[in-house]
Amino acid sequence: MSAPEFLVVYAQGLSTNGLQGWITNNVVPLVLLGIAVILLWIGGRGDNAGVARRSVGLIIGLVALGIAVSGNGPKIGSFLAGLLTG
Repeated sequence: MSAPEFLVVYAQGLSTNGLQGWITNNVVPLVLLGIAVILLWIGGRGDNAGVARRSVGLIIGLVALGIAVSGNGPKIGSFLAGLLTG
């Protein structure tokens, strides 16, 4: 087997599943932990309105992240479009 044929065969087995799983299992919880610490720090200063405002944005962001990670974006989009169009 020559070098180009070997590369073609080897490249067919490559995927991003390992990286995607690592990001889902490690980076996402670290980001959420960082956000929670920041919200607790802001709440400790007595800015409860600021915490509430940022929490609403955080919930919207988490919903978007959940849709992106689960892979159910097209189904959810069809459902939301069905709510508007009947």
